[in-house]
Amino acid sequence: MARPQMLKLPEVLAELDMSRAAFYRMRARGKAPLVRKLPNGQVRVSRSDLDAWWQSCAQPTA
Repeated sequence: MARPQMLKLPEVLAELDMSRAAFYRMRARGKAPLVRKLPNGQVRVSRSDLDAWWQSCAQPTA
């Protein structure tokens, strides 16, 4: 089974067009995509988690 694609935080921030501070504020409120923290302190976000988070942000149009 293939390992999931893991994105580095700068890649996620570029895709979201968001500052690091804004991302961590969202994370503190529990509104950010799932983050996995590595033993060295770096964080990664899986592509599938980011895509699912984007889908959950979509608002239905009336």
